[in-house]
Amino acid sequence: MKSRYTTEFHELEKIGSGEFGSVFKCVKRLDGCIYAIKRSKKPLAGSVDEQNALREVYAHAVLGQHSHVVRYFSAWAEDDHMLIQNEYCNEHSFPPLSSRFVQVRRTYSRLRYRDGGSLADAISENYRIMSYFKEAELKDLLLQVGRGLRYIHSMSLVHMDIKPSNIFISRTSIPNAASEEGDEDDWASNKVIFKIGDLGHVTRISSPQVEEGDSRFLANEVLQENYTHLPKADIFALALTVVCAAGAEPPPRNGDQWHEIRQGRLPRIPQVLSQEFTELLKVMIHPDPERRPSAMALVKHSVLLSASRKSAEQLRIELNAEKFKNSLLQKELKKAQMAKAAAEERALFTDRMATRSTTQNDPNFQCKFKGLWSKEKYLCMP
Repeated sequence: MKSRYTTEFHELEKIGSGEFGSVFKCVKRLDGCIYAIKRSKKPLAGSVDEQNALREVYAHAVLGQHSHVVRYFSAWAEDDHMLIQNEYCNEHSFPPLSSRFVQVRRTYSRLRYRDGGSLADAISENYRIMSYFKEAELKDLLLQVGRGLRYIHSMSLVHMDIKPSNIFISRTSIPNAASEEGDEDDWASNKVIFKIGDLGHVTRISSPQVEEGDSRFLANEVLQENYTHLPKADIFALALTVVCAAGAEPPPRNGDQWHEIRQGRLPRIPQVLSQEFTELLKVMIHPDPERRPSAMALVKHSVLLSASRKSAEQLRIELNAEKFKNSLLQKELKKAQMAKAAAEERALFTDRMATRSTTQNDPNFQCKFKGLWSKEKYLCMP
């Protein structure tokens, strides 16, 4: 029996691996598009991994498409292994439009995103070069992932495994041309899209079947098997994810610091953040889940309004860019129509002149013109 994977896809490279299996960057032979194909590491039948794989497929089927959730296309079993075809979160390079953008790109290059990579990849690279996300970028990250969680929660589901390696990075191809003063925060914010992926731990809020995620990002009430506020566990994990992006050490799996975080103390962050933003992160890890904001409240929080305005500004810029392109196309179309009309007019004029020249040289025409036409002899009379 032919393999659907090898028949329908051309494998380019391996781009990741985890407990479930490996992820490959592939080109679909039919449409030429690139996808991320996740393949289970070992046979699934009757295993916990099988349940997680099925959860992911079911969750994608329920969620459909959202700008901050990795898009699902299909899934199938092959040789007792599960394969899941998802959106490939890509990275585009931006040719600078001016020296202003060249300077911005150099400033922002400290945040290097690997092609098709995750937030964890970016954090690792930043850690290697002793850098971290600035506050404006952290707010943008929090806002975008918060919107993804708001959508997931609105569908009566919870993710239960939010962490940097499950946040994927995609990029738009339109730089923020509104940054006339060379504000790299605006430019950086508007070109990066964060998407929630790996839905293997997703469960329903009303009838949860909890498969605990990474203990480093797990809220204490989940460990205590208190599932009455599961959406707030996602909020807790999101706060720690943002803290990691801010430059903090990866959270521990256990020990004193693990308990301190569950008591509402943020890990040490190697940069100065505004008090308002710090307080928001603190309340997101509050020991009492009821005190944590919901995803709906989070994306409307006053601290994130500036990031939200940037998103609205981005839409305006993209709309204006499309209008500008349409305007150019209209001008080109009008120019082409005018050129075509002029060419047709010239051709018609040339035909008329040729016809007139031929007719004037015809003796019959000359006779008729003088009114001296001779029907019998077809001659001109003097």
